[in-house]
Amino acid sequence: MEWNPAYTWLIIALLLSLAELSSGGMVLLALGMAAALTALLAWLGLSLAWQLVGLGILAGVLVPIAIKFIRPWFSPRGVAYGTTGTGVEKGRTYHTLKRDFDGATGIKVNGDFYRIRISENGATELPEGTAVTFKTFDGTTAIVTLDSPKEH
Repeated sequence: MEWNPAYTWLIIALLLSLAELSSGGMVLLALGMAAALTALLAWLGLSLAWQLVGLGILAGVLVPIAIKFIRPWFSPRGVAYGTTGTGVEKGRTYHTLKRDFDGATGIKVNGDFYRIRISENGATELPEGTAVTFKTFDGTTAIVTLDSPKEH
C-alpha cells in the first residue's frame, strides 16, 4: 500500500474530531469534517495549494453552520451561554453570601461571586442570607435592592 496525502488529511480529521470530545463547541468537529473533505481533494490529485484553498473554503462554510445550527442541538434547554451581565438576571432574587477569605458580601450569579452594592444607600455589607433583587452590574459589582419582608 502506497502512502497518499489523503491519508494525512484523514488522520488530521480524526484527531480534530477526537479533540472535539473535550471541547463541545462543535468547531473542532467542523474543522475535522473540512479536513475529511480535503482528503477527498487530495485523493482526486489536486496540488497541496488547492488542498489548502479547499480546506479554507470548507472550514469557512462548515464552522459557522456547526456553531449556528448543530451546537444548539447539543446544548441543554434553558441554558443561555454568555448571558451574565446582559440583563437576563434583572429582577431575580438572590441571597447574600460572605466570601471566605475577606468577608465581602456578595451574590452568586451563574456560579460566579459578585460583590454587591445596595442602590438606595450605597451600602456594601449585609448579613448572610439576606434576600436581594438584582438590578444591574456596575463593572463587577452587582447593584441590588433589598427585598421587603413578605407579610403572611
